[in-house]
Amino acid sequence: MQATLPSRPQHPNPLALQLMRWFSTMALVAAIFLALTVAAAALFQLNYQGRIYPGVRAWGVDLSGMKPEEAALALTGAFTYPQNEAFILADGASTRTIRPADFGVTFDVGGTVAAAYNVGRSGNLLADWQAQFEAWHTGAQIAPIMTIDESRATAYLNSLAQEMYKPPLEAALRAEGVNVIAEPGAIGRQLQVETLRQTLFGYVRKVEKAAIQLPFTENAPLVLDASAQAEAARTILSQPLVLTVTNSTTGDGGPWSIPPEQLATMLRITRVQEGNSARFEVTLDANTLAAVLTPLAEPLRRQPQNARFIFNDETRLLEVIQPSIYGRELDVEGTINAINAALPKGEHTVPLVFRLQAPPVPDTMTGAELGITELVSAQYTSFKGSGVERLQNIQTAAARFHGLLVPPGAVFSFAENIGDISLDSGFAEALIIYGGRTIRGIGGGVCQVSTTLFRAVWFGGYPIVERNSHAYRVGYYEQNTGSWSGPGLDAAVFTPLVDFKFQNDTPYWLLMETYFYPNAGQLEWKFYSTSDGRQVQVSGPVVENIIPAPEPKYEENAELPTGTIKQVDFQADGADVTVTRIVTRDGVRINPNEQPLRTRYQPWQAIYQYGPGTEGIPTPTPTPDPNATPVP
Repeated sequence: MQATLPSRPQHPNPLALQLMRWFSTMALVAAIFLALTVAAAALFQLNYQGRIYPGVRAWGVDLSGMKPEEAALALTGAFTYPQNEAFILADGASTRTIRPADFGVTFDVGGTVAAAYNVGRSGNLLADWQAQFEAWHTGAQIAPIMTIDESRATAYLNSLAQEMYKPPLEAALRAEGVNVIAEPGAIGRQLQVETLRQTLFGYVRKVEKAAIQLPFTENAPLVLDASAQAEAARTILSQPLVLTVTNSTTGDGGPWSIPPEQLATMLRITRVQEGNSARFEVTLDANTLAAVLTPLAEPLRRQPQNARFIFNDETRLLEVIQPSIYGRELDVEGTINAINAALPKGEHTVPLVFRLQAPPVPDTMTGAELGITELVSAQYTSFKGSGVERLQNIQTAAARFHGLLVPPGAVFSFAENIGDISLDSGFAEALIIYGGRTIRGIGGGVCQVSTTLFRAVWFGGYPIVERNSHAYRVGYYEQNTGSWSGPGLDAAVFTPLVDFKFQNDTPYWLLMETYFYPNAGQLEWKFYSTSDGRQVQVSGPVVENIIPAPEPKYEENAELPTGTIKQVDFQADGADVTVTRIVTRDGVRINPNEQPLRTRYQPWQAIYQYGPGTEGIPTPTPTPDPNATPVP
């Protein structure tokens, strides 16, 4: 059995007791402080119920303790930014001031007061106490709230843009007679409305004033300056236009001058647009210029001319006696372009533009290249007894053919190649057959040349394309020349109606040479080419149906003096004459379809003229009429 010992009494620790008493005191103090704080807070809230907490300001106005309506009244009087001239708009040296209210800016006083009143009233107790304390301790600044009427702002800015809009102005250019008038263009501009809007709104949001350089978009006209074209037009009209022929020769004519007054009627000022740019072109009207130039085209046309040669019988080479000449044709379009290029530069003497055509045979061609290697035909006729004028015409006409070339296969025309027959071109008046009479006319004796050519063609075996005989037998052409004697081989020409033509039916070029021998009274015609082996046999002349010439006829001529008798026409018997030609090569006739050359010559009457009062004029015997009825 265990005994139970009585417990000893325990005494509290003095330090612990002291700490307990301290904590109790502190708890009591904290409780009292908390109670006081809550009571103070409740009293503070009660005091600022419906009022703005202390320390809250807007636009520098202290709103502490104010009711919202009191704050609104205070702010309305203090904040005048929308009505102030806050902005200076600069347009170069010109300025204008505007108010924010002008473009729809208003002060939202209710919103601003509400923002001030809501400081410390978020509903979060701790956050609100902190906000209230910070407002009281350091202050709370509320920015004024402003609203912008977008439609009013747009209308105001668009109106401003319309007021300040400047359209682009194009330069103008015109001519009044010979006076040229130029008006400069101007650059347009358009206000950048959206850029200005954003700039203004940015300053409004910061409630700031500013000087603003108005932003513009510049719009240049397509033609801003026409001064250069105006100067070109004035230059064009400053002097006459003179058209010339470069290296002109006799017969070219010109120069041709167009006065400024006429040029003014041709002046054309054209606006030419290329993409996003344009310019004025100053030219003379092409159609009007063409009307001036076109009549010049035909007189200035020149056919290309082959070089003229002679064949050197010793060296058997060709020698140039006349250089080749390029053909030309007036290039109307090219000349117009040249004129319009030259005149604006002040060049008023403008050469006509030609299209050139090279001749088939230039100076450099050789006999081997042309197939001219030997003499293939030579004939002469006699002109003994011809007068001075007839000799002059024979020599002049024959020279026109000296050195001429006939292409292979070509038909040669005497009339086309002899050119102009006139006193101005070297011919004289001599006897010709015209209208059934032998009379004096320009070019008498040219038929001696055509007849000599005909003989060279005939005995050379070339085809005759056209040949016309004289109306009556002419003694010059019946003289013995060795290869021919008698009638039937003459060739009359009367340009342009009566011609002589033949064809060079060989594959070689044919060179013609003519030689005038006045002392011997002969004209010789030579053909140089390459023989193709042809042989010519001529028979005749066969003269038939001879008709005697009529008795001479006597006519009074009032221009002749008394006692003077002059023969003006010569008698010749009429006859039918036939000449035959056979051309062969290697024994085969190559002209089987050629008909004999038949010529009918008319009987020709001798005619004498006498002056008035001349005695001893024979009286012709009347020719009996077999059909006359006897008179009873």
